[in-house]
Amino acid sequence: MNILITGAFGFVGTNLAKSIKSELVAQLIAMDIFQPEDHVYDEFIFWDDLNKKKNEEFDTIIHLAGKAHDVKNTTDEASYFEINVELTKQIFEFFIHSKASKFIFFSSVKAVADEVKGNRLNESEFPNPKTPYGKSKLAAENYLHGITLPKNKKLYILRPCMIHGPGNKGNLNLLYKQVASGIPWPLGSFENERSFTSIDNLAFVINALLQKDIKPGTYQIADDEVLSTNKLIELIAHSKGKKAHIWCINKRIIQSLAKLGDIIHLPINSERLKKLTESYVVSNEKLKKALQVEKMPMKAERGIIKTILSF
Repeated sequence: MNILITGAFGFVGTNLAKSIKSELVAQLIAMDIFQPEDHVYDEFIFWDDLNKKKNEEFDTIIHLAGKAHDVKNTTDEASYFEINVELTKQIFEFFIHSKASKFIFFSSVKAVADEVKGNRLNESEFPNPKTPYGKSKLAAENYLHGITLPKNKKLYILRPCMIHGPGNKGNLNLLYKQVASGIPWPLGSFENERSFTSIDNLAFVINALLQKDIKPGTYQIADDEVLSTNKLIELIAHSKGKKAHIWCINKRIIQSLAKLGDIIHLPINSERLKKLTESYVVSNEKLKKALQVEKMPMKAERGIIKTILSF
């Protein structure tokens, strides 16, 4: 099995490659803008060399390359579309004319909604992203849906929620640093529920798509269980052998400070408070039905602990 992976040396690509190698006899071709000294891929090519591979017999193309969400909001909207849409067009055009039969595109739940209305987000929700990142991912999805594929080719659009695992440098890492420093968490009075995606469960899905005849379509990826921010803080503190310092300050006081922060630029404001305390629950039922499994292999709490211990 020959598999081409774009964005191969990012956090997800690095972990996926190791998992695929442990599960399958496969030739992995990495495509990225740089090549680290240590990796498990069999071959590396730059994006500019893609056309040189038009006669290669690939079985599957996994498109990971893209511009991730900028939490500091310093990136202009055009940059998201230039990378997340135009690169997708380029690699999908290559796929159409190649001998590959499967194209796996990594989108995001943020292509659908920045906040979940109701109990949980599912694939039937009408997409209404608010951020440039989400809008660009949805635009890429719409482009893919607009192409009529030959019957021998399959398209899978995957929408994971927050992915974590060894090597992760996202928000979970920032929360870890805060707890490890001993700074108390002042928002304990806000109870929320959030979905996460363990890199182990993500790898399980990819290996299934590579090996089995799964119905093509759009699928959300999430762990089965949800976790609250307070629970995350407890898990991080326990991993460090410490007691979790969670302050349950009256909600009204916190909300008043947040409104004041909107005016005089405090560390907390209404938007940041919402992001820190809101619930975001993602359904994975459609995916499990397609894979014919009752449960994902990695439990949410065990996956989080594995990630925390890797920091």
